[in-house]
Amino acid sequence: QVQLVESGGGLVQAGGSLRLSCTISGRTFSRYTMGWFRQAPGKEREFVARITWSGINTDYADSVKGRFTISRDNAKNTGYLQMDSLKPEDTAVYYCAASLTIFPGRREYEYNYWGQGTQVTVSS
Repeated sequence: QVQLVESGGGLVQAGGSLRLSCTISGRTFSRYTMGWFRQAPGKEREFVARITWSGINTDYADSVKGRFTISRDNAKNTGYLQMDSLKPEDTAVYYCAASLTIFPGRREYEYNYWGQGTQVTVSS
């Protein structure tokens, strides 16, 4: 059984930073793309960022580009989302997800495994 566990969420003032972590345990698979999504109150879950196994290919939503950085440490089965210059509109529950597709897109259905989410709240 595969488990994804996020950590690092919390309350921060606008302009501040947080780093989210996502650790995968259980059955290990040779290659997977890691993605981050978020869901704000009253809104649908949306794509934030993704990174392929090699770490070479990354992709960001326009709303976070230049402020967020996705990375991973395959030896630790852990991915990270560094969030800088946070804005109140970044407030959401953040989910990490793993896709067995080599180059998945931004759609939720392309991701096979999901974490439970971690709350990020940005105050103005």
